[in-house]
Amino acid sequence: MPGIAPIRREDLPEFESMFAATEAAMGFVPNSLLTMAHRPEILRAFATLAGEVISGGTVDRGLKQLIALVASTAAGCRYCQAHTASTSIRVGTSPARLDAVYEFESSPFFSEAERAALRLARDAAIIPNATTPQHFADLSAGFSDGEIVEIVAMISLFGWLNRWNETMSTQLEEEPLRFGLVSLAGHAWAPGKHAPNQE
Repeated sequence: MPGIAPIRREDLPEFESMFAATEAAMGFVPNSLLTMAHRPEILRAFATLAGEVISGGTVDRGLKQLIALVASTAAGCRYCQAHTASTSIRVGTSPARLDAVYEFESSPFFSEAERAALRLARDAAIIPNATTPQHFADLSAGFSDGEIVEIVAMISLFGWLNRWNETMSTQLEEEPLRFGLVSLAGHAWAPGKHAPNQE
């Protein structure tokens, strides 16, 4: 059961253009956004930041989603794991590459630069934070300073979302729930408190 019930989309007409764009990108409107709408100014600010972090810059969008997935897995947010995994496929990640992200250190699906980014995501998302100067030395071999900022921004954005959705017990929407049950179950994923109608 969510801590705060989301507001119905139809009751938020001022956000419809943003919801339509989100639905086009993800296939649904996240309940997390509908919950943030209890304070419209928070939703507006978050949507502006999230849009730039997720879609802006030069880092590959599929890699960004895998960075968010690895960070969300390390942080234990099952809601965000389902979202980032399903969105990674929508933006062009192959199912084999998605499946291999759980063994990114040794998988041939990833370059050394991508491993450095995914390693940072994992180690930045745990508590206490486990990043070191070596993480940035490894990243600098494959990414510009601006791209490293993008990577850290993606990890940080999902730090917000991981805390938000775990605290709120946000209920998973039909599409990412179905995707998680089919595609993530082999990686010990279950919806837990994010299952719809969970009491």
